[in-house]
Amino acid sequence: MRKYLGLLAFGLISTTAVAQSVSEGIAAWQRGDAAAAVRIWQPLADKGDADAQFNLGQAYRLGKGVPLDLASAQGWFDKAAHKGHVDAQATLGLMLFQSGNRVGALRWLSAAADAGEPRALLMVGTALYNGDGIAADPVKAYAYVSRAAAQGLPPAKATLADLDQVMPLELRKQGVALAQKMAAPGQKPASASPLPTKAAIGKAKAPAVAPAPKPATVKAPATPIATVPTTTANGAWRIQLGAFSTRASAETQFAKISGRLAGRQAFYVAAGKVVRLQAGPFESRAAASGACAKLAPTPCFPVEGR
Repeated sequence: MRKYLGLLAFGLISTTAVAQSVSEGIAAWQRGDAAAAVRIWQPLADKGDADAQFNLGQAYRLGKGVPLDLASAQGWFDKAAHKGHVDAQATLGLMLFQSGNRVGALRWLSAAADAGEPRALLMVGTALYNGDGIAADPVKAYAYVSRAAAQGLPPAKATLADLDQVMPLELRKQGVALAQKMAAPGQKPASASPLPTKAAIGKAKAPAVAPAPKPATVKAPATPIATVPTTTANGAWRIQLGAFSTRASAETQFAKISGRLAGRQAFYVAAGKVVRLQAGPFESRAAASGACAKLAPTPCFPVEGR
């Protein structure tokens, strides 16, 4: 039986009952001795243990027991993800999403979503609805978000309620039917993305439910929310905070996070059928990246203003 130690933002620390040394690392971590946990996991990770690799990635991502090093964290997550570790696939996908690598993010999030990981289902479902980096498919979007909501994920429940407000009943019925087909035993998962995947990704392990970022909402507020810049910052960089079906939905999202943006201004950029929410300006890419880090786990990545 797999054990999980809950952590913030992206995922979990995991282990298997057969790998007693990994379990001992979990015990050390829970005692607050992260350095001892890392010493236990390192040789196991070097030998290819996916749980140890994922745990080591979490240690580097959090800067616990080792210096904070997102590049090393991503490297360990990548190793575990290629072995079919679902939590690693989802966490890696979220990291790539925040860094602006949408192609890589959707590849790994789609793999985790195919295995039923709720955070990945929500992220890919939202991308499918918005047509953000992937062909729009509202029926499949509803199916993915429904599956995430059925696992008890609060942001997925909220997003599903938003979809219920804007999608026709017939499309929602089709989405429910598709969700039931996807979840049926023995059914081969249908990938949400046409992006190529590497061979030899192992059978995914059963995921654990963990809080996920809500990448987008689609429900329009009763009254549009005005945004007024209260900062004198300038520069050519912004941060992108999602793509939405309406400007009103983007305004609602900005209202939720504007208090953490030090008075930065909202920009609503029309892109086909969606509105991209951006905030800024920032004087450099580094400053924009720093702002994104403070907004985690809200999806966010730097873009050049235009």
